[in-house]
Amino acid sequence: MTAEEQLITIDVDGVPVSAVYARPPAATTTIVVAHGAGAGMEHPFMTGFTRALDDDGIATLRFNFPYREAGRKFPDRPPVAITTWRAVMDAAAARAADAGRPDEPIWASGKSFGGRMASMAVAEGMPAAGLVFLGYPLHAPGKPEKPRDEHLPGITVPMLFLQGRNDPFATPNGQLDDVVSRVGPNAVLEWLDGANHSFEVKGAKRPAAEIGAGLAAPVAAFVRAHAPAAP
Repeated sequence: MTAEEQLITIDVDGVPVSAVYARPPAATTTIVVAHGAGAGMEHPFMTGFTRALDDDGIATLRFNFPYREAGRKFPDRPPVAITTWRAVMDAAAARAADAGRPDEPIWASGKSFGGRMASMAVAEGMPAAGLVFLGYPLHAPGKPEKPRDEHLPGITVPMLFLQGRNDPFATPNGQLDDVVSRVGPNAVLEWLDGANHSFEVKGAKRPAAEIGAGLAAPVAAFVRAHAPAAP
């Protein structure tokens, strides 16, 4: 059964944003999950993904960026998004400490825009046990000559890229392979054949919640493979 979800509010420099926190009884890791540019934390993809992680024994915290909280369509600029990421990661760490786990690994994950902002925050010094990208937006569709990768090679924490082969934000496919190769052995890229930016596969229609839930297993396996050794 899915862990009980708690609707909470997190202060981001005086601006309240909504978040949902869930903690299974035996959780030893938390994954914080940010939404993409076009949908908030209650999108079925987001709820399906986080609830499947909860069912697998991992605590989750999904949240809204300030623009989404205010009902605006245009995403926050990086400084605001990065400040939000820092506040939310601090909130996740505080809840882990309240559960008697002050040293619990806290991972940062995100769909598209949310994941890229997490990586920029980590590149600027935000602590995180690792990063998980659910469709990294390497470039705008049709503009592979303008990649958004300059900060990635400097990141040393474990990184998992889950990417659809038909994702227009990462074509030609070899471009992202090259980026991950330059980052080094701490980065792993897993391609999903036939999937687009929303991880939908043509001819295999599935609900968004089911699609999100289907990504939880490889993420949980990656996170557990990088868990700190028991003392």
